[in-house]
Amino acid sequence: MTSHPIAERRRGPAHSAVARDIGIAIVTGRYPPMSILPGEHELADQRGISRGVVREALRMLIAKGLLESKPKTGTRVRERAEWNLLDPDLLAWMFEAEPPVSFVRSLFQLRLIIEPAAAELAAMTRTSRQVSGMGHALEEMHQHGLASAIGQAADQRFHHIILEATHNELLVSLAGTIGSAVRWTTIYKHRQPVKPSDSMPQHQRLFDAIAEGEPDAAREATIALIRQAEADTAILIRA
Repeated sequence: MTSHPIAERRRGPAHSAVARDIGIAIVTGRYPPMSILPGEHELADQRGISRGVVREALRMLIAKGLLESKPKTGTRVRERAEWNLLDPDLLAWMFEAEPPVSFVRSLFQLRLIIEPAAAELAAMTRTSRQVSGMGHALEEMHQHGLASAIGQAADQRFHHIILEATHNELLVSLAGTIGSAVRWTTIYKHRQPVKPSDSMPQHQRLFDAIAEGEPDAAREATIALIRQAEADTAILIRA
């Protein structure tokens, strides 16, 4: 039986797994803002791990803006406004449960602000290697479908290459965030009982526009692609 992508645990250092568990507990509200976390001893005993592992996990979460640690007062969950919500890990953790509707809508607004302009620029500056990479990702999406983990990874790579093709280092630095937004909104759609629309024709039009060096068409194709995904998600939210 194929495991659900949301349920799969990332493999990695022990402190990363602990940070993930605590991070999910924070973003899903089990540890609400301004609450005090259990101490290092208690967290270590609960999990049967060393205090050093817990300490490293807490440092990760502090770096992501989720926690603050002060002498005598302990480790406190920060207000949501102080979280680094563009961090790819936080985006993943938000989708471990049902994310707030407002958060999903904000992701689509972010994509509509960034991706159409990036696609327009990419159509003017892409290289043959980048067009080839996009084409290969598109083939995998066609072959495996966006309901599969392979197809979702290819979709994420497709959008990553578009940002890379802008040759703008600031846009490229957003690739992790945009890639995670693409991945998790896609997973969100496909884990619902209502089957979403087929987005492959829009992906194909976007690829063709960038490959043929047509910036206006690339922008419009991106807007159409995101709008369709947003409409599918709106139906799921209302359901």
